[in-house]
Amino acid sequence: MVPFTIMDQPFDTNKEDAKLAAMREKEEEDVVEILSQKYGLPYADLDLKEVDADALRVIPEKDARAAEAAAFAHVAHSLSVAVHNPNNPALPKLRESLKTRGFKVKEFLVSKKSLEKALARYADLSFATESKPGIFVVASRTLDKLTQSTGIRAALGTELDAALASKSLDHVSSVLEVILAGAFALRASDIHFEPEGGRVRLRLRVDGLLTDIHYFDAHIYHQINSRIKLLSGILLNVTNRAQDGRFSIARGDEQIEMRVSFIPGNFGESIVMRILDPKATRVSYKELGINAKLLARLETEIRRPNGMLLTTGPTGSGKTTTLYSFLREIRAPDTKIITIEDPVEYHLEGIVQTQVEGTKYTFAEGLRSIVRQDPDIIMVGEIRDGETAGIAIQASLTGHFVFSTIHTNDAAGTFPRLADLGVDPKSFGSAVTVAMAQRLVRTLDSEKKKERPLTDTEKAMIAKVFEPLADKSLIPKNIETVWEPIAGAEGTGDTGYKGRVGLYEAIFMDDELAAFLRDNPPSNEIAKLTAKQGYLTMAQDGIVKALLGQTTLSEVASAVQLPS
Repeated sequence: MVPFTIMDQPFDTNKEDAKLAAMREKEEEDVVEILSQKYGLPYADLDLKEVDADALRVIPEKDARAAEAAAFAHVAHSLSVAVHNPNNPALPKLRESLKTRGFKVKEFLVSKKSLEKALARYADLSFATESKPGIFVVASRTLDKLTQSTGIRAALGTELDAALASKSLDHVSSVLEVILAGAFALRASDIHFEPEGGRVRLRLRVDGLLTDIHYFDAHIYHQINSRIKLLSGILLNVTNRAQDGRFSIARGDEQIEMRVSFIPGNFGESIVMRILDPKATRVSYKELGINAKLLARLETEIRRPNGMLLTTGPTGSGKTTTLYSFLREIRAPDTKIITIEDPVEYHLEGIVQTQVEGTKYTFAEGLRSIVRQDPDIIMVGEIRDGETAGIAIQASLTGHFVFSTIHTNDAAGTFPRLADLGVDPKSFGSAVTVAMAQRLVRTLDSEKKKERPLTDTEKAMIAKVFEPLADKSLIPKNIETVWEPIAGAEGTGDTGYKGRVGLYEAIFMDDELAAFLRDNPPSNEIAKLTAKQGYLTMAQDGIVKALLGQTTLSEVASAVQLPS
């Protein structure tokens, strides 16, 4: 038998062809790199660079192919353009067009292979929605797909996995689009990205509670981070200090504002995106859940020619929504309303809205300027210091009605807090007409709740809560049962709750209270005195809503302190 030698092995033409093709490509890149010196253009190999979708969109595909040029990077007004043939007759026209549009163009000489790679990406763009600087578009089909799913949270995870696995040019934008669509479908108020040891957690705040949605690896999160920074108009290369920005989302025919916060952490930057849905300001004050007796009194108070309404509560308790609902009610063509906010979260037609800007335009400085414009109604986003408090008090004493917020635990704590800021307690009786407090609790889904009898301990607690209430007619007739949620299967995200409602309390100024406040009493003494006014406290309002099946006792207990 003739021995088998290496010379007898079949010739692998495919392998050799691949080697020759690779050599030719290498030679072509070498030639282009040499020619780049001749033409005075820097050389680029797009195999080593990622083509930016937003950059590619700057030049229409037809023009790009005609000029043998394609944009591959875009930062502010600087545009990097890959050019294959500097002598192409269509190139000067393209340069002039880009210059007219305000772009500062930097050209790079590339091989035919690199150019074809960039031009091939136009096919990906045909499936992607156009985006603009500062505006991100969420396609209706993406939102509808999630909204119509039986288990939105599970569907969101599936869609994210698909977007992350995609190799398309716009895969980062697709991931962000799915996240935003999921947040809208779940009616989330915030989106949280939290880096932690090798991975990044995505959480959504739904009905006030954070819930885990997904995890990303560090590489994809870096790309998402950069995309959000570009949209928000903040510095890409700054990672060691806090930054704030904002951008808009086009959803159908409306735009939603996103307020974005970046803070440095041990494992990378944490991002929180606050969704400022304009629908929140369209809510009537009658739909907030304010008790009928309190609502009737507030309708009178907010129409006073002068005075002050202060509302208090923690961040995210709905204070801004409440104040805007009042402004919507009382605005009129013959009424001048000016606001100063930090920042302007919602835009309301028919009023003048201003925004603080660091030390250049503070609440105090802005309030001074606003008073000079002789408005009828002023809204101050927050009273944070004695100077702002003093000017707001003076404004309410000189023919203006002032709406504002202040940080205290309850309505009674408003007055000691103002005194702590340096306001003379003797002015409270003439200046402050209403002190409110509020919290938000989750509401039960009307189709997914069940009734249960109260325990003896719960009955005793409820009796203790209602004991100081002067107007016993506000207590529901049924004090034997409460309601509980019927949660769905694990992983569906169905908690048995849907939406949120406010718990409210208010104190109204009268002669007895004004005289009592002159000596700056503690908040607990103020609460005892004003109990005779006959309005529900937040705890009482919460118990009433639990007895009526709007929420649960556990939700009330999570928002306000109940007696043990």
